[in-house]
Amino acid sequence: MNIACFFKRTGILFFTLIFFSVNAIALVPRNLLQKQGDALFVESVLLPKEQWIPYPSYQDRNGWNKFLGDYKTDIIKAGEKVLSYQWQVVTAMDYLEFSRSGSRVIMEEPYNRNLNAVSALFLAEMAEGKGRFMDQLIDGIFTACEMTTWSLSAHLSIQLKNKNFPDHNQQIIDLVAGDVGATFSWIYYFLNKEFDKADPLIAQRLKYEIERRILEPYMSVDHFWWMGFELSPSQVVNNWNVWCNSNVLQAFALMEDDKNKLAKAVYKTMRSVDQFINYNKDDGACEEGPSYWGHAAGKLYDYLQILYDITGGRISLFKEPIVKNMGEYISRSYVGNGWVVNFADASAKGGGDAPLIYRFGKAVNSKEMEAFASYLVKQRNDDLKIRGDRDMFRTLQSIAYNKEIANVQPALPLVPYTWYDQTEFCYMKNKNYFFAAKGGFNNESHNHNDVGTFSLYVDTIPFFVDAGVGTYTRQTFSNERYAIWTMQSNYHNLPMINGEAQQFGAMYKSHHVSFDKAKSQFSLDISGAYNKDAAVKSWQRSYTLSAKALKIDDVFELSEIKAPSSVNFLTAVKPETGKEGIVLLQKDGKQVTLTYSKQLFDVAVDTVLLEDKRLSNVWGKELYRLRLICKNPTLKGKYTFTIMK
Repeated sequence: MNIACFFKRTGILFFTLIFFSVNAIALVPRNLLQKQGDALFVESVLLPKEQWIPYPSYQDRNGWNKFLGDYKTDIIKAGEKVLSYQWQVVTAMDYLEFSRSGSRVIMEEPYNRNLNAVSALFLAEMAEGKGRFMDQLIDGIFTACEMTTWSLSAHLSIQLKNKNFPDHNQQIIDLVAGDVGATFSWIYYFLNKEFDKADPLIAQRLKYEIERRILEPYMSVDHFWWMGFELSPSQVVNNWNVWCNSNVLQAFALMEDDKNKLAKAVYKTMRSVDQFINYNKDDGACEEGPSYWGHAAGKLYDYLQILYDITGGRISLFKEPIVKNMGEYISRSYVGNGWVVNFADASAKGGGDAPLIYRFGKAVNSKEMEAFASYLVKQRNDDLKIRGDRDMFRTLQSIAYNKEIANVQPALPLVPYTWYDQTEFCYMKNKNYFFAAKGGFNNESHNHNDVGTFSLYVDTIPFFVDAGVGTYTRQTFSNERYAIWTMQSNYHNLPMINGEAQQFGAMYKSHHVSFDKAKSQFSLDISGAYNKDAAVKSWQRSYTLSAKALKIDDVFELSEIKAPSSVNFLTAVKPETGKEGIVLLQKDGKQVTLTYSKQLFDVAVDTVLLEDKRLSNVWGKELYRLRLICKNPTLKGKYTFTIMK
C-alpha cells in the first residue's frame, strides 16, 4: 500500500505488493521516536493494561451499554448474520493459484470472509454479553489457528526460501498476518477467561499462535524488508512499515506481561517506524495517493496513538510538523463530490475514512482535518456506521470518538493552492477548476511513469484524468508491471517524444521544477524522464491556471527528429474533434473545450475499453486518449494548449 520493493525470485527481480525502489532523495535521519528515549526510558513510562485500555471489561455490561450506545443494536444484528456462517477452508491450491495464474482473489476472498465474520461475532458478543456468539467465534478462531500461515498468497515472497507455498518452517508477518495478530490479541484480552469456560486449551492455543506468528518472529529477525533495518539510506520505506508495526505494537501491548520484554519490543518498533518517518518528506505528501493515505499516514497515526496511550503520553510526536503535514495531505487532495487527486495506483474515487481523519486531526490539532471529516460524514450519510472489519483498533476507536464529529462544522479547505515542494505535487483551485500536477521521478511508491502529468476537474467533474490502476495481479508487482497500460506515460497527460514514452527508474525524473503562486503557474522540465532514444534536450512544460482557463505551454528542443512527437490527453468523456483546432468535451451538463494549433497538429482519438471492474467502477465502460500528432516536426518549438469551460 507506498510501496516499492524488489524481491529476488528464481533469479529475476520481482515486485511484491509493494516494490522497493531507489529514491531520488535519501532518507533524512530525523529519528524522532528514538530521540524520545531509549528502551530503559520506554520501560519506565509503560503503563499497565488496566490504565491505558479505555474500554470496559467483558463482564461490565453497563459499561459496554454506555460505550456502544446506539451502535449496540446494529452490532448485534451484524453478528447474527454470521451465526450460521460456514467457515471456509483456504486450500493449498488457493495459495498456489497466485504462482500459477497470478490471481490473488481466489485465496483472499474466503480468507477475508472468515476474518470479517470473526470480527462481527466478537463485537456482537461484547455488545450482548450472553455467550450466544461464543461457540461460533471459537470455531472461527480455531479455523484460523489451523492455517499454516496468516499471510496472503501474494506476500509469500517474504519467506526466505519457497516463495509460492506457505512454509511451515517459518512464520512471516505481512499486512494481513499483522491484522489478524492484532485483532486476535484484542479478542484474547477481553475473552480469554470466557474461553476457559468452554475449555482452557482454547485460550492457550490462541495465545500460542499469536506468540509464534507475531511476537517471536518480530523480535528474532531483522530481515523483513518492511522493518527498514537492512535497507540502504536511499531505499523506500512505505506503508507496510507503519501498517505492520502498528499491528505488532498492539499485539505486544496486549499479550506481553514481562515489562522488560515489552519495552524492548516497543523500542524496536520505534526504531523501525523512525525509518518510515525518515523516508517521508517534510511536506507530508503521500507518493501513493489518497487511496493509500489510510494505510500510510493513517497507520502512522494508529501507531503513534497506541504508543501515546501505552506510555501515558510520555512518548508523542503529535506536535511534530511533519506528522501534521502528512495528515492534512488527505484534506488537501479532495476535489469534491467524492473525487480525489489520484497519482500512482490510487483511485480517483474516495475521500478517506472520516472517523480516522477526525481522530488524526484531533491528535495533531488540525481544525482543517476535523472539519473535513465532518464534511465527509455529512456527504455520506452512512459514514459513521461500525463496519467491524479485521482492524479492531480502528473499530473500537471509532465507537469511542464518532459521536464528537457531529458537533464539528463541516468544511473543505479554502486554500487556493497547495505546493508540496519536496514531493513536487502542485494543487491549484478556484471557483471553476481544480488542477493537480506532479514532478518527481519514475520510481516512487506504486510508481507510474508519469512525471509532469496533470488532472483537471471542472466544477468538480473529471475531464482530464489519471486512470489509476486495475485489479492487482501477479503482473502488477512484477518485472512486467510496465506492460500494463495504466502504468505507461503514453496513457497519461504527457507527450510521446520522438515516438518514445517515459521510462521506469530513479534516474528518470523532473528538473527545474518551480511553482509561482503569484502567477498560479507550475513549471518543470520533463525531458529527464525519457531515455536517450527520445533525443530530447529539454521539454519545459508550464501549467498556468486562471479563473477562465488552464493554459499549457510546452517549450522543447530535440537533438534530432526520429518520429513525429504527439501530445496525449486521457479524458473521462469522448472528445468531439469535428472542428479543427478545437476539441469539445461534454459531461453532466458541462462543456469544456481544448484549443490547439490546427497548423501544427493532426488529431486522433483512441477508445480505451475498461474491462477491469476496479477501473470501470470509477470511470464506466470507457476512457479516451486524445492524441495531438505533430504534422511537421521541428528541433525546437513551442506548443500551447488552452482548456476552458
